[in-house]
Amino acid sequence: SNMAELCVRSVLVTGANRGLGLGFVQHFLRMPKPPQWIFATCRDPKGQRAQELQNLASKHRNLVIIALEVANPASIKAAAAKVGEHLGGSGLNLLINNAGMVKSKTLDAETLEDMTETYTTNTTGPLLMGQAFLPLLKKAAQGSPGSGLSCSKAAIVNISSIGGSIASSFGWDLMQVVSYRCSKAALNMLSKCQSLAYKEHG
Repeated sequence: SNMAELCVRSVLVTGANRGLGLGFVQHFLRMPKPPQWIFATCRDPKGQRAQELQNLASKHRNLVIIALEVANPASIKAAAAKVGEHLGGSGLNLLINNAGMVKSKTLDAETLEDMTETYTTNTTGPLLMGQAFLPLLKKAAQGSPGSGLSCSKAAIVNISSIGGSIASSFGWDLMQVVSYRCSKAALNMLSKCQSLAYKEHG
């Protein structure tokens, strides 16, 4: 029901080729007043795993697919520039940091590489995305009437997980996934830090 009240001109979704990311894109396309721009990003837009996204883009003119690797700062900068070109003078209303990864391992099997790769994608990625897209988010916030915070104005949404909860050990017996849990706990802190740092921009 909340989605019905959401009114955004532009939205960007990372990891948009499958799972939650693709679900977000489909949902935005089905809204009574769909966004003018839906930027769907994934690592390999031309690959087999992005086929469904390609099909949607061929039917919807407001859907733009952009190659983006959230673990690669240069890739993020290039994507931000592309999005800026498409938007012209207007800003980006909604940045949904959905791209994530999980390595199914027990605690004993975790390695430096697993920890680093998972953290880079799940935590550092959203940090760098927020930095790179801040100018466009600020532009959208400035162009929106009214005070107060709103997803229809300008917002960063970081997709966390109960796996990042320190209080709940939900799913432990199923999957220990320590690197994933650590990365999501850290993502929660990043969200808090972003809320403090970006509040002044509305």
